[in-house]
Amino acid sequence: MRFSPNLLDEIRSRLLVSQVVGRKVALKKSGREFRGLSPFKAEKSPSFFVNDQKGFYHCFASGEHGDIFTFLMKTEGLEFPEAVERLAAEAGVAMPKPAERNVEQEDQRDRLYRLLEASAAFFEDNLRTDRGSEARGYLERRGLARETIKTFRLGFAPNSRSALSAHLKGKGFSAADMATAGMLISGDDIPEPYDRFRNRVIFPILNLKGRVIAFGGRALDKEAPAKYLNSPETPLFHKGHILFNAARARAAAHDKNRVIAVEGYMDVVALAEAGFVETVAPLGTALTEDQLKLLWRFAPEPLLCFDGDGAGRKAADRAVEIALPLVKPGFSVAFAFLPDGLDPDDLIRQRGAAAMTEVLEKTRPLIDVLWDREVKAQPVGTPEQRAALEARLKALTESIQDATVRSYYSRELRDRLYQLGRERFSAQSRGAGGPSVQSSYARPVAAPDWRGRERHRLNGPEKRFPKKPAYPGAMTASPELVSHFQSILPREALILKTLINHPWLIDEHSEAVAVIEFASPAISALRDEILAVHARQNSLDSATLRTQLSKSGVAKVVDLVARTITHKSDRFAEPDASATDVEAAWHHILALQQRQAELGLALKNAEEAWYRDCTEDAENRLLDIKRQIARETAAEQMDEFDQPDDDNSDFKRAG
Repeated sequence: MRFSPNLLDEIRSRLLVSQVVGRKVALKKSGREFRGLSPFKAEKSPSFFVNDQKGFYHCFASGEHGDIFTFLMKTEGLEFPEAVERLAAEAGVAMPKPAERNVEQEDQRDRLYRLLEASAAFFEDNLRTDRGSEARGYLERRGLARETIKTFRLGFAPNSRSALSAHLKGKGFSAADMATAGMLISGDDIPEPYDRFRNRVIFPILNLKGRVIAFGGRALDKEAPAKYLNSPETPLFHKGHILFNAARARAAAHDKNRVIAVEGYMDVVALAEAGFVETVAPLGTALTEDQLKLLWRFAPEPLLCFDGDGAGRKAADRAVEIALPLVKPGFSVAFAFLPDGLDPDDLIRQRGAAAMTEVLEKTRPLIDVLWDREVKAQPVGTPEQRAALEARLKALTESIQDATVRSYYSRELRDRLYQLGRERFSAQSRGAGGPSVQSSYARPVAAPDWRGRERHRLNGPEKRFPKKPAYPGAMTASPELVSHFQSILPREALILKTLINHPWLIDEHSEAVAVIEFASPAISALRDEILAVHARQNSLDSATLRTQLSKSGVAKVVDLVARTITHKSDRFAEPDASATDVEAAWHHILALQQRQAELGLALKNAEEAWYRDCTEDAENRLLDIKRQIARETAAEQMDEFDQPDDDNSDFKRAG
């Protein structure tokens, strides 16, 4: 409906902005204006101003600005026509009459509203009579207080085919109007029309203006074909467009900036009684697009609360399908799942409102629920299976109508796919005894067969880590440490071998040793234990350090490090090397280790950037880092296996 500027001005002239705003905000006079705390954003110092002379409010905290109509729309979720109608009634301004061609239609709608209101009153009255004793018992067993029953106008439909229709007929309503309103079942193949709701607890369904437009009925007879029965589609009621308790929940939702959507009538009633007044429910169907848009009028990120069983998960999946195409900047949905086997009503009755609060504090965003659903839908263990996952996610992402949100989802899901692939590779590597590292550069460099055979001999199954410590109270090795014995890299072993044979290095370089990033957890654990021993006993000699380490959970790692095969340039690590040679080679090997760590990190970042952005610059950066790694790896291998026998070359390369 369009409203003339004269009508709107007349309403504004009769209502002060401070009068309308003052019902929500505590205002204090400040010169020619009023000021108070913002209703749009939490704050301690008032930055919300109202100017009656100019007819507007302004919030410096949030940037919100408007007149009395805007204020009701922003704070109570009203549509503009609803705000105009409410303020017109408050101001005593007559609304324009509908156009002539709509008079007949409006007359029918008015009759239906009155018919449904009379039906609601009939059901309420019956709940209080002897005929309603069974229904009252049911509600009492569900723990509902009388005030709650009154607030929701709960009622009882007698077990009669004509009780309601006879009552409505006595008030002057025709059988045709009863059928149109959904209260009477009739048709050419039905000789005698009969009441739709019989022997049921009745839940009136209200529109956003608080008027009765339909009913839901819960059967008291366990043998009833349908446990819950709703009114059919009528001129007043379209079940996919409204939510149960929407009229009552709207104000609370705007006050809390939160709306909770659950699955059933009783869930809503129980939650509202427990203090969660901002709770609504679809009307016996999965969430629809129109219902989601209505929820967004209440809060930008509705909480969809589902039972923790299989049916609840399926309902969540359907909600994902509905919500995903419609999400837009600032507007999405979040999911909360209850403990398996419980619905909100059960949870509150058994564990109290605090348990429900805990559930609502563990909400999950839409993208998490979408990701989990697709990852669990089919295996993702092979590249082909992950490619199928990527195809499914791409199709879902393309359904998002908003281009900006679609772009962010695409990037986020590509990142998750990339991480999934890395995690799968890492898990497979650990399972095979390979390295558990974050970059391909951190893998051990391939060596001739004789070295591979020696590593296998040293790290084979016959050399398993002892299950018990060497002495009571000694440190026990973690499963992670045991599983990573075969991940020890030659240079990392060489660094630790040098420290064990020349512990005087720790006196001057303890800080540098502490920050070395090792790919092997076993080597890291050994380094930490060496530093711990040094902290307890300064000026260590090699024999004392070995004795202390032999009593700890890293003794096996010490044994492996001690037997690391070195080439000639690694002689500085041996016990008989001179301090001068050790010092010179030590700085060089630390520089190599730091360079490897830097390149490993750069490679990881470049891989992620290329996967995320897929640009030519990202690809060139990735290839450049790989070339650097290849050059340095080749140089190390040449140095390792082609060193001349000349003793003067012993310290040219140390790595």
